[in-house]
Amino acid sequence: MAKTSVIARSKKKMKFSTRQKNRCFRCGRGNGFMRDFGVCRICFRELANEGMLPGVRKSSW
Repeated sequence: MAKTSVIARSKKKMKFSTRQKNRCFRCGRGNGFMRDFGVCRICFRELANEGMLPGVRKSSW
């Protein structure tokens, strides 16, 4: 879980667009971000196991 100050700072409009950092909308984590879903890898796994992400299934082979 990211600090609230880091999350608040990232929501502010940056002076330059290259300074923007993709962050998970649930926990604010900046690393392990999945662009297709807008969440980090940890939240992705939690949401996928709960069946909250349409079209995502646990693979088995």
